[in-house]
Amino acid sequence: MRKIRKVLLYVLMTAILAVQIYPIFWIFMTSLKTTDEVQSKSTFALPATWNIQNYIRAVETSNLGLYFKNSILVLLITIAALVLFSSTAAFALEKMRFRINQGILSFFLLGITIPIHVTLIPLFQIYRDTHLLNTYWALIIPQIGFNLPLSIYLFITFYKFVPDTIMEAAAIDGASVWRIFSHIILPMSKNCMITVVTMNTIFIWNEFVFANTFISDSELKTIPIGLFDYIGAKGMVDWGATFSAISIFLLPVLIVYFLLNKGIIAGMTTGAVKE
Repeated sequence: MRKIRKVLLYVLMTAILAVQIYPIFWIFMTSLKTTDEVQSKSTFALPATWNIQNYIRAVETSNLGLYFKNSILVLLITIAALVLFSSTAAFALEKMRFRINQGILSFFLLGITIPIHVTLIPLFQIYRDTHLLNTYWALIIPQIGFNLPLSIYLFITFYKFVPDTIMEAAAIDGASVWRIFSHIILPMSKNCMITVVTMNTIFIWNEFVFANTFISDSELKTIPIGLFDYIGAKGMVDWGATFSAISIFLLPVLIVYFLLNKGIIAGMTTGAVKE
């Protein structure tokens, strides 16, 4: 009975894995096909030859380099701000206990429940009045705001399992609060930080709504908007080049995930620290 259960579990896991991986595999395989192969052959057919010209054409006929630069700039600034704000806020709320910390925490976590779409018109008016439309800050500020609550929650979940005795011992030795945080707590939270960075990297890299609403200057467009414009830019879709551009867009996120996946798993199963 146990063997049957294990076999069924493996079958289920394989099916889920196939559902997750096949679309990505299909995109990469389609990016190597000619337009005729895309239109005439079965969806499951592999390319007859690897048509690398699709990638060359995608780079030459689009502004992928510019879109990459914009996306990476927004990503780096937003991630740095998120890690700084969420780690320090979570430390203050969990370890520096004061009377209204639960109320402040509830206020932060309330942000998880707010759909971003209901804020678009107010944010658009605010950015228009403050001349932030068509600037990087129009993308950075809302992404910090909407990704901060969950990031704080993840850090708090980790800090709950950090023994107070570690901080007390450091305080007895004369360490300041900032030194305790920066030299003891923050290095211990490496896996949690990796989880926060990876999770938010995926959200920010794929973000479409804010970029489509607040950015009209072609020099400031990020990759999702650039791809959206590129797909139908010339009336007829060049499927080979289109899927090549999509593959290039997916590659950084996949690389980040495969490099950091062990840290992500460890960060999501926080709680191994014992008193």
